[in-house]
Amino acid sequence: MRGERRHDPKALHRLVTLKRREFLYGLGMTLGTVAFNSLVAADESRSASSPLAPKPPHHRPRARACIFLFMEGGPSHIDTFDPKPELDKLHLTRFVRKDRFASAMASGQRYFVKSPFRFRKVGQSGIEMCEHWVHLAEVADELCIYRGLVAESINHPTACYHMNTGNRFGGDPAVGAWVTYGLGTLNQNLPAFVVLPEVNYPQGGAANWSNGFLPAYYQGTAFRPEGAPLLDIAPPPGISRWHQRQNLDLLAELNRMHMARHPHHDALTARLEAYELAFRMQMEVPDIVDLSSEDARTLQMYGVGEPETDSFARRCLLARRLVERGVRFVQIYSSGWDSHDRIAKAHAARIRAVDKPIAALIKDLKRRGLLEETLVIWAGEFGRSPDNGIRGGGVAYGRDHNKDAMVVWLAGGGVRAGEVVGSTDEIGARAVECVHPIKDFHVTLLHILGLDDNKLRFFHEGRFKQLSQTGGKVIRDLLA
Repeated sequence: MRGERRHDPKALHRLVTLKRREFLYGLGMTLGTVAFNSLVAADESRSASSPLAPKPPHHRPRARACIFLFMEGGPSHIDTFDPKPELDKLHLTRFVRKDRFASAMASGQRYFVKSPFRFRKVGQSGIEMCEHWVHLAEVADELCIYRGLVAESINHPTACYHMNTGNRFGGDPAVGAWVTYGLGTLNQNLPAFVVLPEVNYPQGGAANWSNGFLPAYYQGTAFRPEGAPLLDIAPPPGISRWHQRQNLDLLAELNRMHMARHPHHDALTARLEAYELAFRMQMEVPDIVDLSSEDARTLQMYGVGEPETDSFARRCLLARRLVERGVRFVQIYSSGWDSHDRIAKAHAARIRAVDKPIAALIKDLKRRGLLEETLVIWAGEFGRSPDNGIRGGGVAYGRDHNKDAMVVWLAGGGVRAGEVVGSTDEIGARAVECVHPIKDFHVTLLHILGLDDNKLRFFHEGRFKQLSQTGGKVIRDLLA
């Protein structure tokens, strides 16, 4: 027909089979998509401009910050907060296992091992502690001792990952990363999640405080235990803050130009934020880590300057100063709790190293009105077994790993102060009352801070992920 428009079949086929990528590239040149991209970029800019800005909680929180005291190596519940008189009767008598509840190291003849320590009831609540908890006994009525937690792994790295990230195999965000992702920080001049390790990192290394699949803003910032807490915290000689500001502004402009071409380059956005945070930290961190502003009474209370307690004391005092200034999550590590032998000497030394600083931390938080809004947690990666092989002629006995029984305690943050929750069997082999997995403990921690594990999610690899992995429930018995 005259005037009829005829289509080339081959051209039409090429149009229909146009590759998706080519189509999107072509679409990106249209005016409508320029406007759409502008809206998306503006939205991303708003969210990326202050990724650590304070965010509203899911519900009314019991606490606004958390200090997590991590006893790496697996402290023995039987020799700290869970006495087992039955083991006194069974000491060094033959023990035949019905299953493998302890570590793979367990082989050959097994024997029951009594605690080398005496226990006594302390505080008005009558909580039982071993004799070496001298100072902690003074704040016993602030503690909620939980004897019903069970782990899943008997190997240190996987167990540390599990307690710290909810995933035994590592690679997932740490609890502190989830908390800062959900709540942000109250001080934009400091990291939201601070880690205070020893010189030697815990088993599993920095993955214990990783951001995992969350954006890099939420990873833990480890302060060095010796020397400057962070490298380059002070500008080089001859470089003023004006020079630093000019350099950062120029770098930011260059990076913004790059991001305009690559708007989904999250690592670059995080790096820009890190530079800005580092600049602000140079003003605030030196003042925080300088303990000379504390009075002599406070330093003495923590044990600063005493050879046995100085290292842990400084970190506990620094933790108080950090949460006082708005840091959401602080984690302090103490290693050396893996007592396979000579537990009498090893555990006594470890307890003495942390006893005074921890008690001082609780007292200090309380006198400053911070304990009610700060959750303090004491935990390791698992407990220890009631038996072991005889070593050193029966004198140097210790204990193996035990995932089926452990003790953690909590203070502050609206927990049931001065109470013991849950129990283990008569020899401390396994938890038998108010038994919960670690994921429930994590869900409870989030709940205390005002976060709902089922709402605190992040889309990754095609699905929404959460700290508990598959969901958990709040341990209501721990809450006041």
